[in-house]
Amino acid sequence: MRRIVRWVDGAGRVSVGVEVDNEGHFRRLSGIEDPMPFLRGEMFSPEGRPVTPADPYSLELGDGLTLITPLDPPEVWCAGVTYERSRDARVEESAVRDVYDLVYEAHRPELFLKDAASRRTVGPGEPIGIRGDSTWNVPEPEIGVVVGERGKILAYTIGNDVSSREIEGANPLYLTQAKVYAGACAIGPALYIPPREPQGFQIIMRISNEEGDVLYEDKTSTTYMVRTFDELAAWLVKENPVPPGSVLLTGTGLVPPDSFSMVPGNWVEIHVPEIGTLVNPVALATTLL
Repeated sequence: MRRIVRWVDGAGRVSVGVEVDNEGHFRRLSGIEDPMPFLRGEMFSPEGRPVTPADPYSLELGDGLTLITPLDPPEVWCAGVTYERSRDARVEESAVRDVYDLVYEAHRPELFLKDAASRRTVGPGEPIGIRGDSTWNVPEPEIGVVVGERGKILAYTIGNDVSSREIEGANPLYLTQAKVYAGACAIGPALYIPPREPQGFQIIMRISNEEGDVLYEDKTSTTYMVRTFDELAAWLVKENPVPPGSVLLTGTGLVPPDSFSMVPGNWVEIHVPEIGTLVNPVALATTLL
């Protein structure tokens, strides 16, 4: 059992599906709409016929089933400046340049609250938001870790920490406005439970326009991170009552060129081979309120 997804059927019923082989076949777990009991080790029996994704790349389902967020995190947190590329980009954009060098080299990481009660977090296929009061908006593809009691990592997912580089660059104290607004976060399409401690994840991002033309494409690896997943999770729960099932996004190593900004109608695809592909269209945040 490697991946967990959630879907909703035509009658609005939510199901949790667990992968039962290495070929992308998912079977429903009886009696739950939230995967957290399963992640905590409670026993459930897969039932019903296998569900096979219509698209193995994105895990998009057929038969009238729609993928939703693989869980509803009570909180979403983010770590910043965990890759050298991210540090360099934020130094370049910022009017206060040395703060990012200092946090990159510091013992204590940058952590901030991105969302609570899933008010600003969307799932696969749902629109992510960009701020209308910013002319420089970018996606930030990241590995998200699902944390349990005392910061134990239960699973991994893909996250998109959508951000306004213009607002954050004007003043680091504007970080919350640059990061927290309608549709500013996406997670999915699956939760990944590795058989052993992962050695690293490859992250590939592609941004396209409405016509399908690729505007930006690049890849990185979490092996370039200056901090480990366990280290970040431990700092997150240090003297901080983070509810189990919360997601910590662990920073980005992919930064589009300064000349690029997302606009409504763009599509963002973030692919991690072990997890799947998180695909979201772009819309103005005001339309998502």
